[in-house]
Amino acid sequence: MVRGKKVVVVMPAYNAESTLEATFNEIPDDLVDEIILVDDVSSDDTVGKALELGINKVIRHPANRGYGGNQKTCYTEALLSGADIVVMLHPDYQYTPKLLEAMVYPIANGLFPVMLGSRILGKGALLGGMPFYKYVANRFLTAFQNLLMGQKLAEYHTGYRAFSKEILSSLPLEENSDDFVFDNEMLAQIAYAGFVIGEVTCPTKYFDEASSINFKRSVVYGMGVLRVSLAYRLNKWGLLHSHIFNLAGGKKLDITRESRAIVK
Repeated sequence: MVRGKKVVVVMPAYNAESTLEATFNEIPDDLVDEIILVDDVSSDDTVGKALELGINKVIRHPANRGYGGNQKTCYTEALLSGADIVVMLHPDYQYTPKLLEAMVYPIANGLFPVMLGSRILGKGALLGGMPFYKYVANRFLTAFQNLLMGQKLAEYHTGYRAFSKEILSSLPLEENSDDFVFDNEMLAQIAYAGFVIGEVTCPTKYFDEASSINFKRSVVYGMGVLRVSLAYRLNKWGLLHSHIFNLAGGKKLDITRESRAIVK
């Protein structure tokens, strides 16, 4: 616990057998109270490796739900476990768990309800091997989003994120996509609701075993980002009423049920 708050790390996993142990071994025991891994029907033995490592709760989807769908399960299970602070940490070892303190303490101390580990602050992205076309696309999309959404974030596309319980329980996250654009829709909802987002410099590693979407999927994701940003601005102007920005009436995570897919 940190400042009396329960800290839960969630891992949305897909084919992470070869990198899971390295990620797990760097998670500080004195900071994190519980680890939850959700496997999205991996073709390798990610679940077996998670059980071998003794991860607190291991869940396997009966069918592939996509990256966004995986996160919905992660956050639901974290809330069911009584989490006050939830950190999404990819098990592919692209983001270092050694930064968990910097992600958690600003939330525990009431400075920010959301923290992002930014690869763009500093020179971590290119030094870590981010493909140049992805770096350029990241910078373009982030500038476009900052303009339309009135923010000043270094990037919107990091997969290293920490949230207060209030964020996860108050936003209509079930309205979001089950695909990769979920990440962007969630940040847009957070900004739309008026929450302040903090950032910390985060090194990153690109290597063969680290998960990364291909060029075609990147284009689809980029188009989705543009759509979300435009929808944000049109909703702010009252010209559009998108379901993802229906903060009061949109569907929230269902924390009244127990998971039916718990392996451990």
